[in-house]
Amino acid sequence: MDGIPQGGLGAGKGTGKKKVCFVITNRVHYTRCKQLIQQLKNHPQLELQLVVAASALLPKYGDVTSELERDGVPIHAKINMLLEGGSPITMAKTTGLGLLEMSTVLENLKPDVVLVRGDRYEVLAIAIAAAYMNIPLAHIEGGDVTGTIDESVRHAITKLAHLHFPTNELSKERIIKMGEDPKQVHNVGSLDIEYLTTIDLSFPHDLWEKGPEGLGERFDLTKGYVVVMQHPVTTEYGSGRQQMEETIQAIDALKMPTIWIWPNIDAGNDEVTKAIRVYREHKKPPFVHFYRYISPELFARVLNHASCLVGNSSAGIKECSYLGTPVVDIGTRQGGRTRAENVISAPHNQEKIKEAMLKQIKNRKYPSSAFYLKEKTSHKIAEILAETEIDVQKQLMY
Repeated sequence: MDGIPQGGLGAGKGTGKKKVCFVITNRVHYTRCKQLIQQLKNHPQLELQLVVAASALLPKYGDVTSELERDGVPIHAKINMLLEGGSPITMAKTTGLGLLEMSTVLENLKPDVVLVRGDRYEVLAIAIAAAYMNIPLAHIEGGDVTGTIDESVRHAITKLAHLHFPTNELSKERIIKMGEDPKQVHNVGSLDIEYLTTIDLSFPHDLWEKGPEGLGERFDLTKGYVVVMQHPVTTEYGSGRQQMEETIQAIDALKMPTIWIWPNIDAGNDEVTKAIRVYREHKKPPFVHFYRYISPELFARVLNHASCLVGNSSAGIKECSYLGTPVVDIGTRQGGRTRAENVISAPHNQEKIKEAMLKQIKNRKYPSSAFYLKEKTSHKIAEILAETEIDVQKQLMY
C-alpha cells in the first residue's frame, strides 16, 4: 500500500467535512461499491454526495434506487441521460446529455471532489463536467489496457483526473508514464475482488427459486454448466451479429447446460441481441437459460461454480482470476488487460471457441490469483480522499 499523503483538499476552506460526490451509473457498480460507499458515508472527515445516473435508474438493468433506500443511503441527485438504440450516435449523444445534466448537478451540490469509476462514456461526461467546473476528480480503475473505445475513454479520464486509484501495479506504472504525479497514484486493489471476499460464494442451488425468471429451460446445475457473457465491441460496430453467431454455433455444438447473460447497452447491442433472439426463438435450445440480469451476489456464486466463462466480459479477467474459474476470452474487447493463468484467448471462430472451451472445462478450477487483491481497498480510498491535498491545476510530470 502506498503511504497515505498528508494535508487535505481544500485546506483553509474551513473546518467542515470534505464533500465527495460519487456517481453510480449502473447496478453492478453500486453493489460492488457498497463497502466504499459506507466508508465514505461514515468517515468523520467526509460528506458523501451520492448521484445515481444512466442505466442505474432503469429497472430492466437493475434499478438501484430501492436498494439504496433499504441500505439507508440518501440519493442527492438523479441524472436521466441514457439514450437507447445500440448505435455509436446514441453513445455520443448520451455523453453530451450527461455533460449537460451533470454540470447542473455539480453546480447545485458544489462538491470538493468528484469520484468516478471505470471507462464508460457516461463516466467521461461526468469527468468533463468536473474538469471545466474546476472540481478535482478522483478516478478508480485507471491505467488498464483493454480493447474498444473503452481504453481511449479510460485514458482520457486519467488525464482529466487529479487522484488515481488503479487496481494493480502495472496500471499504476502506466498512469505515471502518462505524466501523472506519482504521489497521486495509489494501487489500492480492485473493489470487485474486495466485494468477492465479503459474500457467500456457495453453490447456486437456489438459482431457479431466488433468481429472476429468465427465459428457457431449467436444468440440473450440479451436473456442470457454462456461463456466456459476450458484449458488443464498439470499435467493431457492424460485426457484432457475425461475431455472436460464432459463439452461438460453438455453444450449440457442445450442448452443455448454459446460463446466458444478456449483453450490455453499448453500440452494437442491437446486432448482438438479435443474433441471440433468433437462436433462442428458432432453435429453442433445451440446454440454455437466458437472463437479462442477475443480481451481483447471485452472479458471483454462479461464476464461482461454473465449468467455464465464455465471452468478453471483464469479469473473466478480474473476478474469475480470484475465483479460479476457467475463462475463454473471445476477440479484442479485453485485449491487453493483465490476466491470470485461468484465461485463454480465442478468435471469433466457432471451432477455436469450442476447442478452447473443451480445454478449459477439462482443466477445471485454477489456483486463485491475488493480482487484483489488496486488503481494505475501500478503507484506503476513503482515507486517501480525506487526507490528500489536490491542486486543481494539473501539471505534466516528466
